[in-house]
Amino acid sequence: MVESGDGAEEEAEGERAEMLGAAEPALPHNGLLPGKEAANGGGCAAQSGGRAAEAEAMLRAGGGRAETRLSRRRLAVLAVFSCYSLVNAFQWIQYSILSNVFMRFYRVSFAHIDWLSMVYMVAYVPLILPATWLLDARGLRLTALLGAGLNALGAWLKCASMAPGRYAVTVAAQGVCAVAQVFILGLPSRVAAVWFGPAEVSTACAVAVLGNQLGTAIGFLLPPVLVPNTPDDTDLTAHNISIMFYGTAIVSTLLFFLTGVVFEEKPKYPPSHSQAVLQAMPPEDYSYKQSIINLFKNIPFVLLLISYGIMTGAFYSVSTLLNQMIVTYYEGEEVNAGRIGLTLVVAGMVGSIICGLWLDYTKTYKQTTLIVYILSFIGMVVFTFTLDLGYLIVVFVTGGVLGFFMTGYLPLGFEFAVEITYPESEGTSSGLLNASAQIFGIIFTLVQGKLTTVYSPRAGNLFLCAWMFVGIILTALIKSDLRRHNVNSGIMNVDVKAVPVDSPVEHETCTALKIQSAL
Repeated sequence: MVESGDGAEEEAEGERAEMLGAAEPALPHNGLLPGKEAANGGGCAAQSGGRAAEAEAMLRAGGGRAETRLSRRRLAVLAVFSCYSLVNAFQWIQYSILSNVFMRFYRVSFAHIDWLSMVYMVAYVPLILPATWLLDARGLRLTALLGAGLNALGAWLKCASMAPGRYAVTVAAQGVCAVAQVFILGLPSRVAAVWFGPAEVSTACAVAVLGNQLGTAIGFLLPPVLVPNTPDDTDLTAHNISIMFYGTAIVSTLLFFLTGVVFEEKPKYPPSHSQAVLQAMPPEDYSYKQSIINLFKNIPFVLLLISYGIMTGAFYSVSTLLNQMIVTYYEGEEVNAGRIGLTLVVAGMVGSIICGLWLDYTKTYKQTTLIVYILSFIGMVVFTFTLDLGYLIVVFVTGGVLGFFMTGYLPLGFEFAVEITYPESEGTSSGLLNASAQIFGIIFTLVQGKLTTVYSPRAGNLFLCAWMFVGIILTALIKSDLRRHNVNSGIMNVDVKAVPVDSPVEHETCTALKIQSAL
């Protein structure tokens, strides 16, 4: 084991360690990354692959031995991140699920209340590039603190908007929360990659995404209970809203302080070989601008960027307009509308975890993503044509099936993107995926909302179905190139033993290795 200078060891779970560098087999590649074809990606792949190859060579030729180890702190980091992401998602949906209540309270239209949800999407698009630059330049800890801190600030500002004439205040407060989510939504894949090993990274990403989904679920369930529809008593409505706002502010403040205590930039030892390679890259070799260019030259990533935006944008639109769709056919069922939303998201949480576990076990990224996309499309079609049957139990069932696949898809997109874009920054690829989702979410919400108001909820849902079918075609065209998995599998599939050699040519050959295949 490798100890620090003061003799204290990094806490580890299972003491699982893999020796890299001198005791590592050569990884086959064609001048780029393992498994990367020269014809796919062109010069951008050569640049990114070359940096990774050079860093890997540095690990092998270095005097010391890089060690991978899992830190116990990773579980606390994941838990705290998931919790403040939960609160941010709760603040996103808390207005939409009570759209009729807030419309009367602030004396505005449904469109004004819809914008309290869409402000999250609008803020994300122009701010995502500065946010991902900050993540790459200043690191994970500062980005996490900004997300948690702005989340708490926005929650406290909402406490000043509890009067009918203060719609502008609540918009400003929701805008602060929207800026906070820019520093939150792109972190799941970065947290998973920096802190978790290759056998659990997809599951960790799914859990990180699950926190946001759980916040949406609680946002569907809790606000209708805390703020019941009391149209004849404005003072009672204001009191009920104050309970919700102050409670959210207290919880988000506590999570901000926990973030400061728990979050570190990275563990003492890298958790995987792919992270060891990235950490060995000289910082001066990294260019944020070049990274963005590389990503947009990566055709499989561009296809995923569009298809992910369609699916997630459709989910945002359905979530925002769910209350309006339900009360159109089931008048006075605001509480059940929230419960249906809860069912949709909780089913999606189960889907996320199952998909994450499946990816860690099989590494079948494209196949799983495509199948889940197709099943989401089928679920959306069934939901569309059963919504007006007059049976709420049917809506609960079809909403649950839709949610299982639609929200279960979210971590799949993150992990697939990291695989096909390695060694580019996880935060940058995830941030671009989320930006695409926000753009499609804005467009879908505006168009579906208009179709729902002018025609019917069925017209709006059929609009989403058509776009999801396009997403299926784009997903089928993605070429699966699992770069990160190829790098990790290079050390995970062999048994490596070093044989000492006292030879005058040792310096020339670096070291002699006896590599025995585990097969």
